[in-house]
Amino acid sequence: MTKSKIQKQEILRTLSEKIKKSKSIIFASFNALEVKENEALRAKLREENGEYYVAKKTLMDLAFKDKKIAGLKVKGFDGKVAAIFSYKDEVAPAKVIFNFKKDKEGKIVFLGGILNETLLSSTEVENLAKLPSKLELQAKLVGSLNAPISGFVTVLAGNLRGLVTVLKAIEEKKV
Repeated sequence: MTKSKIQKQEILRTLSEKIKKSKSIIFASFNALEVKENEALRAKLREENGEYYVAKKTLMDLAFKDKKIAGLKVKGFDGKVAAIFSYKDEVAPAKVIFNFKKDKEGKIVFLGGILNETLLSSTEVENLAKLPSKLELQAKLVGSLNAPISGFVTVLAGNLRGLVTVLKAIEEKKV
């Protein structure tokens, strides 16, 4: 069903707002996804502060025209194209789709993405999805910062344990 000029302008305005708010954008082809799978993917993305949005490729190209990202032509992608917007964590939507993709082999495919005003290839998006999450990296950092302190505490506790052991041995000799 063809959309009126007013509907297209509304979609363009909505897309432009989403582009401005997003930290990263991933493009995926979803030709073989069933409705239930599509809805499940949308729900998972919402949990990660992401959004799955489908519009005509021409409208997407018009919306991205202001961004002036070299080499971006949504119309050049094959099949139906979804734009996945990330509003909080740049990597989270890529991880969600990567994990979803494992179960639904061939039903959804990375086409590319945008991160920090830079166009990413499908391989780069897949590599991005394989990175640890922000929370995992923060936990590793805290663990690394905590390691010397906990080692120091262990050494101090060892000295005290040794002293207690020596005193206990002396006490047993006297008795």
